[in-house]
Amino acid sequence: MSIQSGQFLYPNVTSVPGQTGVQEGRSTKQEQAVKGEFDQLLDRAIQPGAGGIPNAKDLGQIRAPLKFSAHATQRLNERKIQLDQATMAKVNEAVDKAAAKGLEDTLILTPNSALIVNVGNRTVITAMDRGQLQGNVFTNIDGAVVI
Repeated sequence: MSIQSGQFLYPNVTSVPGQTGVQEGRSTKQEQAVKGEFDQLLDRAIQPGAGGIPNAKDLGQIRAPLKFSAHATQRLNERKIQLDQATMAKVNEAVDKAAAKGLEDTLILTPNSALIVNVGNRTVITAMDRGQLQGNVFTNIDGAVVI
């Protein structure tokens, strides 16, 4: 294939200026047969009722585990803060809710503690006992979830 002077190659464009015989917005059977595996999976996933988009229950099963920074682990030990399995499940749900709202750094208030969590990394940054909260100012957070 040679490109003559004055002709340009336009990648990812269905038609180029002056080209005839191509209808924009319509794909031929031959084009559909050439589609890659990713495109086919994407088409199936975005079709209504196809079941390709996971629901909240499925997302809960595939979410990353919650991690604790070294600083948060130190604070939990120093302040003798205990997080039982039920509380951790609620904290995970709170992080999921914060992620759904597009939050980055969130204050999560549990009945006995306050945790600041980086939602994107799913990492607890620091922890405080609920009794130590009075008079404190929380900075560098963009939301809060009370559980």
